Amino acid sequence: MNIDSITNGIVIDHITAGRGMRLYELLKLDELDCSVAIIKNAVSGKKGRKDIIKIDADIAVDLDVIGYVDPGATVNFIKGGKLVEKRTIDMPERLTNVIRCKNPRCITSVEQELDHIFTLSDRNKKVYRCIYCETKAN
Repeated sequence: MNIDSITNGIVIDHITAGRGMRLYELLKLDELDCSVAIIKNAVSGKKGRKDIIKIDADIAVDLDVIGYVDPGATVNFIKGGKLVEKRTIDMPERLTNVIRCKNPRCITSVEQELDHIFTLSDRNKKVYRCIYCETKAN
């Protein structure tokens, strides 16, 4: 398989195998008007298998979404065909409008304009809770 290199854009690498599509959906990459490549189950020396997402555009991506879906993934920023920055992403302390509270009694169910905000309550178990009702996120 041959996936072209990108001149200006972003490569999300070291995604745990199988989580690439979830990132694609949460980052709303389907709405972009540029080339986006998703490579699933690529061979990885560190992980055995991994997913990779290549975005052929210089856009802002929400690093909190990446940290929520797959902490430990790396984001490579490419300019002029060269790697200019590489970041390893950690779990964010706070998520805003990334996921929605599933509690039907939560105020976010009634007040539609309220932001859906979750805070990290247990880093080891990767648990986020709604700041309004304390419901655990999926």
